[in-house]
Amino acid sequence: MTPGPNLQELVDTIRQDAGSDDELAQLATAATEISELTATGDAALGYFVDRARAAGKSWVEISAVLGVSKQAAHKRFAVSWASQPAFDRYTERTRRAVEAASGIAVAANHNYIGTEHLLLAFFTEPECIGAKVLAAADITEEAVGTAVTALIPPGANQVQGEPPMTPRASHVLQGAVAEALELGHNYIGTEHILLSFYRDSGGVAAKVLRELGLSDEAARAAVIEALTT
Repeated sequence: MTPGPNLQELVDTIRQDAGSDDELAQLATAATEISELTATGDAALGYFVDRARAAGKSWVEISAVLGVSKQAAHKRFAVSWASQPAFDRYTERTRRAVEAASGIAVAANHNYIGTEHLLLAFFTEPECIGAKVLAAADITEEAVGTAVTALIPPGANQVQGEPPMTPRASHVLQGAVAEALELGHNYIGTEHILLSFYRDSGGVAAKVLRELGLSDEAARAAVIEALTT
């Protein structure tokens, strides 16, 4: 195992970064840098928890490895849509669509909520702009479902409870905030989620959309047109 910095190395780094011999300046630097290290460590641990969940490992197995209770592990690492940034700015249709993604994942026996489930959830709200853009591009729910299944077949085991979001799905919702800001909007709609899919070309949703003929540029143009008509 690659060793991390020892205490003395960490202290020396903080002193150097503080750029001052003042004790309070060094304390402030230490608080900032240690907080960043903690956040990075938590993110790294969360990444491997997500991988274990995607591989079908149960919360019981994961909690045993982490040395905590099942409830503690689930509370710490299970990501829900309502914990996403700016969720209070989601439109009602967007909230309902994102909530529906959980049921779509469970119906497919997937123990996670991925970008593909968020995409399929648009069809549960046919009046949302995301769904209207897909309809205008002649992309049907059946076509999306078939393309998703070809990439990610249904799971073999029934899923219990609400599955957590994958890092990619979480990043898509975070990216939707950025898309809204770029368009000068003070709300988060399905159109922003749609555009955010393309921020990660490796995500299933982006792959499916491109496979069905809707490029990033075409989607953006269609969203702008839908918002101005």
